[in-house]
Amino acid sequence: MKDAGKQRRFPTADLARVAVFAALIAVLGLPGSVNVFGNATPITLQTLGVMLAGAILGTWRAALAVAVLLVLVAAGLPLLAGGRGGLGVFFGPSAGFLIGWIPGAALTGWLVERAGRNPGIVQLVVACLVGGVGVVYLFGIPVQALITGVPLGTTALLSTAFLPGDLAKAVVASIVARGTQRAYPDAVPTVHRERMRIGGER
Repeated sequence: MKDAGKQRRFPTADLARVAVFAALIAVLGLPGSVNVFGNATPITLQTLGVMLAGAILGTWRAALAVAVLLVLVAAGLPLLAGGRGGLGVFFGPSAGFLIGWIPGAALTGWLVERAGRNPGIVQLVVACLVGGVGVVYLFGIPVQALITGVPLGTTALLSTAFLPGDLAKAVVASIVARGTQRAYPDAVPTVHRERMRIGGER
């Protein structure tokens, strides 16, 4: 009976945080999107939300928040920048980038968790760049090349237009995350995980 009580649970507070960040990513799509240099994939603020989710929620909660948003999008809700939604978006040029949000948020969270109880700005920026930019590009660029028929090298070159904005988003996400963590220590993924472990052992 004691072992049954130790089974993995999803606390209400965690589910609420997941819902809040799914909503935050959706809200960041309200300003719309911009296409540059003829690139088929638009620039949006929603990747900022993906980075924030990873930096504050940690691995599995960040991935779940993004997954919830994408399920709602697939169901037809216009939650992506520009009011896009429906299954069609997962067959368009930006499909790989969207799918890449899930592992991107997860890796960002995993790296922040490895940064300990007091992650610094540099550590947060690196986590956001590796997960929120590198992983997302790793999924997005090949899929865009496949769907558009543009050579992979050309697609990768066109995608460099996103880099300045993504770097800025990584810095902003890191500053916001660090400020939130200082005001609310449970927003540090490692601290939250330790508290959950202690609570589960009682």
